[in-house]
Amino acid sequence: MDPVQICPSILAADFLVLRDQVQAAESGGAARFHIDVMDGMFVPNISFGFPLVQAMRRATTLLLEAHLMIVDPDRYLDDFAQAGADLIIVHQEAVVHLDRSIQHIKQLGRKAGVAICPATPVHTLNEIIEEVDQVLVMTVNPGFGGQTFIDYTLRKIRELRELLDARNPQCEVEVDGGIELHTIRAAYQAGAQFFVAGTAVFHNVAGPGAGVQSLIEAAQG
Repeated sequence: MDPVQICPSILAADFLVLRDQVQAAESGGAARFHIDVMDGMFVPNISFGFPLVQAMRRATTLLLEAHLMIVDPDRYLDDFAQAGADLIIVHQEAVVHLDRSIQHIKQLGRKAGVAICPATPVHTLNEIIEEVDQVLVMTVNPGFGGQTFIDYTLRKIRELRELLDARNPQCEVEVDGGIELHTIRAAYQAGAQFFVAGTAVFHNVAGPGAGVQSLIEAAQG
């Protein structure tokens, strides 16, 4: 099986000591960092914008993925690329012309990802699947951290993995939502390789590094 890749979600970090927490997560084996961008319209929460991406770019050399949970994300693709995002993820449900969005991201020299919410079927990506670098399966309804993993999304992960194995085996499968010690192994066995985790990393009593390590060990069993 593929190595377990933990992507700490900055949404759960303590911003008073952000650099320290980023460095601790890196020392624990974090693969990259996940930045949730929310506009209060596509999802019922407001979070970060370009300044945080710029700050994170100064704080780490690891890959940064910007998860755009916003209405009409095409307006800001250039800005997030310029701010330092290496991978830009748009939601299938939030864009009108998904192919145009994916090609725009690639033209910016960035990796292109597409996210699908829990109730969005995998087959909605059938026509675009060869064009994307990552598919992010939301395993909670997007908008807030600390939610409970939705079990039926495991079927979607398995279905997606089969589709990608047949048509785009280099594409990453990432999951986001409710990832903690008791859920990560099932998601890993279903076919996910990258795991967004916020609370399980940054709220670990032993620190973010221990949080990352604990998740890796739990996934591997």
